[in-house]
Amino acid sequence: MNQKYIRNFSIIAHIDHGKSTLADRMLLRSGAITPREFREQILDDMDLERERGITIKASAVTIPYERGGQKYMLNLIDTPGHVDFHYEVSRALTACEGALLVVDAAQGVEAQTVANAHLASKNRLTLVPVVNKIDLPAARPEDVAMEVENLLATPAEDCIFTSAKTGEGIEDMLDAIVDQLPPPTGDADAPTKALIFDSNYDDYRGVIVYIRVFDGRLAVGDRIRMMGTRDVYQVTDMGKFTPRPTQFKSLQAGEVGYLVANIKTVSAVHVGDTITLESNPAPEALPGYRPPQQMVFCDFYPGPTTQFPDLRDGLEKLQLNDAALIFQAINSEALGFGFRCGFLGMLHMEIVQERLEREHNIEVVQTAPTVPYQVLTTEGKVVEVDSAGELPEPNHVEEIREPFVRVDLIVPADSIGNVMKLAEERRATYKQTEYLSADRVILAYEFPLAEIIYDFYDKLKSATRGYGTMDYEMIGFRANDLVKVDILVNAQKVDALSVICHRIKAEARGRGMIVRLRREIPRHLFEVPLQAAIGSRVIARETIKALRKNVLAKCYGGDVTRKRKLLEKQKEGKRRMKMVGNVEIPQKAFLSVLEGGEE
Repeated sequence: MNQKYIRNFSIIAHIDHGKSTLADRMLLRSGAITPREFREQILDDMDLERERGITIKASAVTIPYERGGQKYMLNLIDTPGHVDFHYEVSRALTACEGALLVVDAAQGVEAQTVANAHLASKNRLTLVPVVNKIDLPAARPEDVAMEVENLLATPAEDCIFTSAKTGEGIEDMLDAIVDQLPPPTGDADAPTKALIFDSNYDDYRGVIVYIRVFDGRLAVGDRIRMMGTRDVYQVTDMGKFTPRPTQFKSLQAGEVGYLVANIKTVSAVHVGDTITLESNPAPEALPGYRPPQQMVFCDFYPGPTTQFPDLRDGLEKLQLNDAALIFQAINSEALGFGFRCGFLGMLHMEIVQERLEREHNIEVVQTAPTVPYQVLTTEGKVVEVDSAGELPEPNHVEEIREPFVRVDLIVPADSIGNVMKLAEERRATYKQTEYLSADRVILAYEFPLAEIIYDFYDKLKSATRGYGTMDYEMIGFRANDLVKVDILVNAQKVDALSVICHRIKAEARGRGMIVRLRREIPRHLFEVPLQAAIGSRVIARETIKALRKNVLAKCYGGDVTRKRKLLEKQKEGKRRMKMVGNVEIPQKAFLSVLEGGEE
């Protein structure tokens, strides 16, 4: 098809503003699916996506559209809305020339709407504003159109009013895609360049690679080269999702589709790599993607029914279509062999764990999430650590730096006081206030990342009666008064339980951990001290009382000295036992402490 009749676009929006339903409605209107096949979230094919009602993976689909006798090819990439999957959105936008910015007619502009609009502008995409859900009783489309005007500096009249549920306005939206979004500008005669924007693993066909062809063409039977790894493969199958996989003999410049090339190993495909023809290679690769920055780290260990190699295989397969997941093997005295994994956020971590359990039948024991830190040593070196166990000894540490993020909070004007109080408790620095409308405000803060990854979002929802939303982006590392809190059980340091936290919160955090430990560790025949310490200074202590065997049970009379003698003998035995005694810490105790949060 001639490139001027092709449109490559994404739908971007805040979570739950109706992106997936809008995509469903477009497929139905174009005839790509029949009314009998129509169901909600047709592009969200993971069970997890359908259950949670969120999009996790960006998915590509080709929609045929006819207007005035002219046929158009609309290539849609449906993207996630949650802040943790921001990287999926950035990858999808690189494969497009334009985007629909969807805003809920009842809720208006939210935090992720602002972030995604800025991201699209950075990628020089043409934006078409769409106000969705105009059928809701609480809809206020004209007010929301004014909010969009303030955000994008485009006239409010240019907003397209739609209802994905009823189908109203879908025709206008499709016309706007054709009229306002630019066609691709690739050169069909230049050496082939195709960008890998996603990939998937199939047990029977190997790796399925999702591509956008920028220049040249690709056809079944071509020998292709990955420009990053220099590996060469032969294309055995290719096609497009319409939304079912449909085979095509070739893909031209400007088109989006998939290819299969007998790629057996997961590590052979890198998202952001460029595919070219071996016979006529392109002189240089496409820019690709900036590597994602992991914000949250935690350790995964195999559960009782899982072997270490199974966990490794499961993580490798997940990493193939989740380029933001990283992991490396580690060993813990307490929990054995496992992996330290890096994630974009807490939801990303939850999703990975659930996908391991569902898709690969792997049981996982997970430690508390932590954030990465930078340590300036006394020798002047900067070392990045993502767990307290990697921290050098205190006498080698000059300063510890923690990650800071810029957070935009969109809240009702009458909740500003509550939100500011919450931000102050979390060591935040106030930056600015900006009014979206008379009753909605954007508050900008700089937060230590460690203060928002646990339960900040829940607290924000409580403080704003459910109306607050947030978006954050990394701004760098800053030195702070941070300390390592060690947990000692019977005077022995347990590395798996060490944490890094701010000095003012160290005592509360340490005490909370040893209180939980005291509840979970069973009593022994000797007294077990539990201590939280910073360096050599103990800041909190709890004691597990000794179990006492009744050695007087058989003494039913006689002189008191007989009883005293038996008790002294028992006391001496316990003292000796304590000297050589080894405390058994059950896994349940580790998990109760590693759940995170504070007592």
